[in-house]
Amino acid sequence: MSDIPSQPPADPAADQPIKQVNQRGAARLAAVQALYQMDVGGTGVLEIVAEYEAHRLGQEVDGETYLKADASWFRSIVAGVVRDQRTLDPLIGTALQDDWALSRQDSTVRAILRAGTFELVERKDVPVAVIVTEYVEIAKAFFAEDEPKLVNAVLDRIARTIRTDVKK
Repeated sequence: MSDIPSQPPADPAADQPIKQVNQRGAARLAAVQALYQMDVGGTGVLEIVAEYEAHRLGQEVDGETYLKADASWFRSIVAGVVRDQRTLDPLIGTALQDDWALSRQDSTVRAILRAGTFELVERKDVPVAVIVTEYVEIAKAFFAEDEPKLVNAVLDRIARTIRTDVKK
């Protein structure tokens, strides 16, 4: 009887801290949504950032709860894409197939590619694999098949031309 423990063994998973929501990932998703909204509706950067920070990031909207996001990461992406769009779009254009100009892409795909390219250019402190994976996952949230593959291929091509931390 003394060999039988008085309590069941502890569940090792229960002792692990609860993983916090990926706040940068949530910021990336919100940035793509904001860029899409700007592209389709012609909303300005200051207005869109203020709207998202006040009413969307970590808030409930129409019964949907937005994830808590890193607001400064969100601002950085949205403002950076707007500021650098004239240099980002040609980078994306050269990575697309000849017959698929950026202007022919769906607005959501354009927003994903611009945000991902911005991070590849500006955020040298973030590994390429993290950036590409995050934006492919965002594409999968909106599209089923071809678009996530396109996002993966284009961001990978861009990374190989502008980043030194990519395996060739």
